[in-house]
Amino acid sequence: PAIPLPLLTVVIPAHNEELMAPNCARSVLASDYPSLELIFVLDRCTDGTRAALEPIAAADSRLRIVENSSCPTDWAGKCNAARVGADNARGELILFTDADTHFDPRLLRASVQLLRSRALSMLSLFSSPTHKHWFEMVVQPVTSLMLLKLFPMKRANAATGRRPFANGQFMLFERSAYQALGGHAAVKDDLLEDLAFARSMKRAKMEQGVAVSDGMLVVSMYDSWKAFQTGWKRIYIESCRRNPARLRKEALQLLVIVVAMPAIRTASVILAAIALLDGHPMDAGTRAFAFGALAVGIAAPIIRFATLAWIHRTASFPVWSAMLFPGAAIAVARIFFDGARDLNARTPVRWGGREYLLEPTNL
Repeated sequence: PAIPLPLLTVVIPAHNEELMAPNCARSVLASDYPSLELIFVLDRCTDGTRAALEPIAAADSRLRIVENSSCPTDWAGKCNAARVGADNARGELILFTDADTHFDPRLLRASVQLLRSRALSMLSLFSSPTHKHWFEMVVQPVTSLMLLKLFPMKRANAATGRRPFANGQFMLFERSAYQALGGHAAVKDDLLEDLAFARSMKRAKMEQGVAVSDGMLVVSMYDSWKAFQTGWKRIYIESCRRNPARLRKEALQLLVIVVAMPAIRTASVILAAIALLDGHPMDAGTRAFAFGALAVGIAAPIIRFATLAWIHRTASFPVWSAMLFPGAAIAVARIFFDGARDLNARTPVRWGGREYLLEPTNL
């Protein structure tokens, strides 16, 4: 039987998004979902975001523009704007997303059907990144893989022993579940409200799911290398439960697996080649060992690159960037190390108009 498609409210908090908001709005309104309303909450905007959205709203009554001119001192700006949007929502389902996203026309229908078919209270999606900047093409494959390492899909969707995860770029709630959790008021003090929601749902024994958008949700996360580093450092700090030791452990594992081990294999190839070519006599066993080391040393990087190229192609990253994977891994390890250093030094984190002083933990 067909799954009913109830009224869905899409809530998008926006602060000075005049360049991104119109394209986002058009992509949402182009959805094939039959019962839809879109609420843009303009959070103390000082640019032309409203002027950019007004012609779209005039042509399509499903788009409502809500102005928000203030924020309580103990709220992050984005959380408060999302709360304002939820207060204005009429839908049985509420989707929170960002102004820098682009929706495939099929995305909303497919997501609601998945939510309802699995009887979930909340569904979140992994997005596909844009490739406008060098760091999106080169470094983001590593940051994304590390996030999947921290939150494996199987564990994030497990019935028992679940490792709760949600991506704030796409959080689709049953309205009743969102309200039962306390809405955004329940996560207003959290640096990452998406992970806070996921952990709250686990404590409340609510069903949640995570899926890959497979190119149907495209996001432009950061427009500079500095913002990229700051954003991912914030994500990793919270993903590692503010534990400096775990941040350093993740960094070291990344360096050993992606940088040190390939370097050792390269050294083995060089040594084996020297041993075979220098003309010194060796017994059959030693010669066989040298040939074996040479063969393994040559085959390993070929297999490794082929695997990385397949991963890059599958995730819509440029295949050529797989060649730069070790350098990207060093950059990402540095982000983990910086997160550990900032926690130990009690360096405040600025995000969403607030400053967070994070205490390191042993969790």
